[in-house]
Amino acid sequence: MVNQEAKMAFDKQSASFDETYANNVIVTYKREATRSHFERHIKSGYKILELNAGTGQDSIHFARKGYLVHATDISEGMLRQLKQKVSALHLIKSITHEQISFLELASLTTKGPFDAIFSNFGGLNCTNQLDKVLASFAPLLKPNGIVTLVIMPPFCLWEFLQVLRGNFKVAFRRLFAKKGAKAHIEGVHFLCWYYRPSFVIKNLKNNFDLLSIEGICTIVPPSYMETFPNAYSKLWKTLKFLEDKYRGIFPFKYMGDYYIITFRKKEF
Repeated sequence: MVNQEAKMAFDKQSASFDETYANNVIVTYKREATRSHFERHIKSGYKILELNAGTGQDSIHFARKGYLVHATDISEGMLRQLKQKVSALHLIKSITHEQISFLELASLTTKGPFDAIFSNFGGLNCTNQLDKVLASFAPLLKPNGIVTLVIMPPFCLWEFLQVLRGNFKVAFRRLFAKKGAKAHIEGVHFLCWYYRPSFVIKNLKNNFDLLSIEGICTIVPPSYMETFPNAYSKLWKTLKFLEDKYRGIFPFKYMGDYYIITFRKKEF
């Protein structure tokens, strides 16, 4: 089932999305870390299928580096912003787009096959049918194709530490969200679900080999603490250094606000 409430929320947010996060240092850090991870596994000229592409910030980044991107999103508003940017930046030959839910990838107009699939910032957490999404990947990819997903897990160290402040609702909101946790954007409420890396691995293991897992906002704070880098600039630099060094190491890769997980399609 398509999460219609989430679609409505992101439609409403689309016009202000870029402006809202433009000056958020932690969001910028997350994007740079994710892109760097993904680019370590892909090659020049790759054709990328991007899921929940939003306003196209990652699509444009990859297109400018020589990749071809087919950007998809369920939100008409988000894609409207993306199309305006693509036109203004003269990237029409590098970025195509299609409004479609990631639950309906079998119905893609542009089926590839692609060299890579990319999904950033927990868009895949907006469904309780992630297994269905993952099952659709193999037919869309060439042999040795890459999958990189950024997903929110059930445990986030920074949120759990809210126990020390007596904020048990935040500390345990993911762990006890078996039937979905309430989220809201622009006054619209919707559900999201949290997935361990083991769930993703289990559902892809028949057709894919695991390459890497890294935590994001494991040691540095989550992006909703947007004033932290300026308020504690020296501590921010130290935490960022530590996360850059340790985010791919146990236990840090399992304790972040997000994790990045990458697979390679098997050759049969």
